[in-house]
Amino acid sequence: MNKQIFVLNGPNLNLLGTREPEIYGDFKLEDIKTRLKKLAGDLGVKVDFRQSNHEGELIDWIHEAGEKKAAIILNAGAYTHTSVALMDALMAVECDCIEVHLSNIFKREDFRHHSYVSKVSLGIISGLGAKGYDLALLALNDSIT
Repeated sequence: MNKQIFVLNGPNLNLLGTREPEIYGDFKLEDIKTRLKKLAGDLGVKVDFRQSNHEGELIDWIHEAGEKKAAIILNAGAYTHTSVALMDALMAVECDCIEVHLSNIFKREDFRHHSYVSKVSLGIISGLGAKGYDLALLALNDSIT
């Protein structure tokens, strides 16, 4: 397993399953992790799955991914729409990154239509629920050597 992918989850994603299930679904972040680790094992990819409510910790993890030459699946939560610092970190490490959102951010409030993360990502998967993580893993598996 030489391919490594960091799966980084931002603020409030630890509340999946209880937080607005009509928007985010009734699954927990742990369910996504379990499902993704199985798929990663089938693909021969190492997945490092993390969640933080703190912007600086997410930035540190992006730097770590860069040092390890890992790709990134990033669900930055609300930081997607506000964090120039996350965008700068992604630009600095030059890792392949796919942005994921459980809900369709373009069907929601106007402020959610803007993403700093997508400006430096290979692509964005939005509105497909937990399946979006699987699709991001498949896409990154194809793009990294």
